[in-house]
This record gives sequence, C-alpha cells and structure tokens, in this order.
Amino acid sequence: MTVTIRDVGAPAAPDQRTRLKSIIGGSAGNLVEWYDWYVYSAFTLYFAPVFFPSGDQTAELLSAAAVFAVGFLMRPIGAWFMGIYADRRGRKAGLTLSVTLMCFGSLLIAVTPGHATIGVLAPAILVFARLLQGISVGGEYGASATYLSEMAGKSRRGFFSSFQYVTLISGQLLALAVLLVLQRVLTPEQLTSWGWRIPFAIGGVLAIVVFYIRRGLAETQSFENAKAGGTPKSSGWTLFAKYPKQAFMVLALTAGGTLAFYAYTTYLQKFLVNTSGFSKEVATEITTAALFIFMLCQPVVGALSDRIGRKPIMIAFGVGGVLFTHLIFSTLAGTSDPYVAFGLVLAGLLIVTGYTSINAVVKAELFPAHIRALGVALPYALANTIFGGTAEWVALKFKQIGHESWFFWYVTIMIGLSLIVYIRMRDTRDHSLIHED
Repeated sequence: MTVTIRDVGAPAAPDQRTRLKSIIGGSAGNLVEWYDWYVYSAFTLYFAPVFFPSGDQTAELLSAAAVFAVGFLMRPIGAWFMGIYADRRGRKAGLTLSVTLMCFGSLLIAVTPGHATIGVLAPAILVFARLLQGISVGGEYGASATYLSEMAGKSRRGFFSSFQYVTLISGQLLALAVLLVLQRVLTPEQLTSWGWRIPFAIGGVLAIVVFYIRRGLAETQSFENAKAGGTPKSSGWTLFAKYPKQAFMVLALTAGGTLAFYAYTTYLQKFLVNTSGFSKEVATEITTAALFIFMLCQPVVGALSDRIGRKPIMIAFGVGGVLFTHLIFSTLAGTSDPYVAFGLVLAGLLIVTGYTSINAVVKAELFPAHIRALGVALPYALANTIFGGTAEWVALKFKQIGHESWFFWYVTIMIGLSLIVYIRMRDTRDHSLIHED
C-alpha cells in the first residue's frame, strides 16, 4: 500500500453522519441569530412610537429605520474581529461568540423602558443594543457561511450551504409568526405598550440554548488542515494586500443582491402598509406567505447550482432584477388586492433567490482556508452596511420628499452593477478553493 504525506497526521474527513449533524447544528444556531436580528424589523410598527414618539407614522418609522441602519455600522467591525477570530481559533469558536453577543442585545431591548419613562436614554439604549447585535451578526455571516461550505461535501456544497439562507429566512419567518400570534391574542394598544417586548425576550432565551448547541459542534477539516499546515495568520492587511481582487468581488457581487433582499423583505412589510394601504395584519400575512415559499426555494436552487454552476444562477438574478424591479414595486404601490400583492411580492423574491441561495458558497469558494471567514465576512459586511442597512431609510426618505419611485430605480441600478460582476467572474463551482482531503 502506498502511503502519502496526507495520510500522516492529517485530520480524518468527517463521515456523512457527522457532516449532517454539524450542518443541522450550525443552521439551527443561524436561525436563532437571524430571528433576533429581524424581530426588530418585524415589530418596528409597534415599538417605534414607544422610543420615538412624534405623532407622524412615517417620521417614527424613519427614526426606527435609522437605528436599524446604525446596527449595520457595527457589522464590518464584527466581521473584521470575528472573521479573524474564526480563522485563528476555529469556525466553532466564532459561531459560539457571535450568539453570545446576540443574546445580550436581545435581552437588553426586551427590558429597556420607553421614552415616556426615561426620555432620550431609551433610544440611546436601543442604539447600544443594536450595536451589540450588529457586531454579532457581522461575525455570524462569515463564520456560518464558511462553516457550512467547508462541512458540506464537494458535490452538494451548493445545496447544503443554501441552508444558511433557509435558516436566515426561517428566522425572519419565526419573527413574523410571533408577530401574527401576538396580533391575534393582544390588542394593538397592548402590542404598542408592552407586547412588543415578548419576542425580544424569546430571542434572548433561544440564544442561550444555541450557545450550548454550538459548543458541541465538530470543527471543519479545512480549518484543522490550515492550522496544522502553518499557513499565514488571518488579518485585515493580509486580506486586502494579498486578496484584493477577491475582496472587491465579494463587495461588488453583494451590493445589488443585499439591497434587493432587504427591499423585498424587511422594507416591503412597511411598504404594503405605508404605500399600498394594507392593514398591518394583512401586510404581515402577505409577507409571511411569500417568505415561506421563498425559503423552500433556496435548497432547490442551491442544488441546481451544483449541477449547472453558480454563475448562470447569479446572472439570472441580475437580469430578472434589472428587468422587473421597477415594474413590481410600481404595480404593488397601486394595488389593493391582497392576492395580487402576494403574487408580486413572491415574483420579486423568486428573482432574488438567484442571489440568496448561493451567495454564501460563492464567497467561500473564492478564498483559501486560512483567511476564508474574514474574506467572506468583511467585504460582505461593508456592502451590507452601505446598501442593505440603509435600504429602508433611503426608501422612506424618498417617500418623504415625494419621489418614492426613485428607490425602485436605485435598486434596479445596483442590481445592474452587480450583474456586470456576475458576467465577468469565473464560475466558483469549477474553480473552488475549498479543497477536500
């Protein structure tokens, strides 16, 4: 028998059962992380008057959206710090740290008194809590995208990595489901007064459970091999000095995709109420139903990318986004039929699936293991801060000045710019840097 150097001292490849258990465990934690993040957006209509009382719904939502954007400002910092941490200490360690910070942020929001009780200190504490959550989710994306991509086998990497967005959307759906339940059992006055605190408390408790789940996860073979091989340490300097093309590519391919995602998810619920004129309850039901189908599409398209490649999928998103974004939003603004609204929302989300289902694996496949978590997290977080985190604020600002349609063109143009990157880049499925032993 011939013995190669890799046979000696190299970590053993995980069996299928270990892979599946690790992917499920990592995905479950990702679900809770994003539930905690999206609860803020789902309940903004109820707690905005508590922290920013003004008597003008658009102004109150604008203030709350600004705090939502502030949380995004910390995402690059979280991505930088915890990306390096996950590259140096392990993906498992990064995932555990991120959920700890998210737990603190959620519990803090749950117990903070309103503006009527403690004045300007109330929005100040809200901002601080969102900063903690911003650090957490900034590191979560890179660590979980890297973990799921490395833990999945080569032939099914697109399929398994798509579960990052399955659980991300599940977190958003869970937040909306909690909202639907509370809308049924509490009056609008009770929800505005104290009921909105319940989902934040639930998120804090779930994060504690996830902390213990993540402590029991297996480490990825890619990290263990990189650690044993004595590769250079991960750092921001190393990323931008040695991998500038890949870092810029992540930022550019994310810009249009993340803006479209937040336009069709977190902002759309407000759009249906504030522009289309639906009640809060009907808007929530439309959004929830469309997001559920959107979630189910992620692994289907992820598996398709394993067969035909990542590039055709991303190009399909870019072309569809450029052609139909303005049409979908402008038509949605004038409809009063909930079924028509549901169809339009779903059409937009199906287009966005071409980005969401595979963006994690595409980014992970661009970088070597010793800097992969940072390479995935930091440029992505920068693009999210600039484009995703400001989506609601920009949309509401355009509406406030009487030019709401400008937002539709803004989303279209950004998708078009990302489309140029999709067309010019190599297909990462065929040129992946995630090597398996």
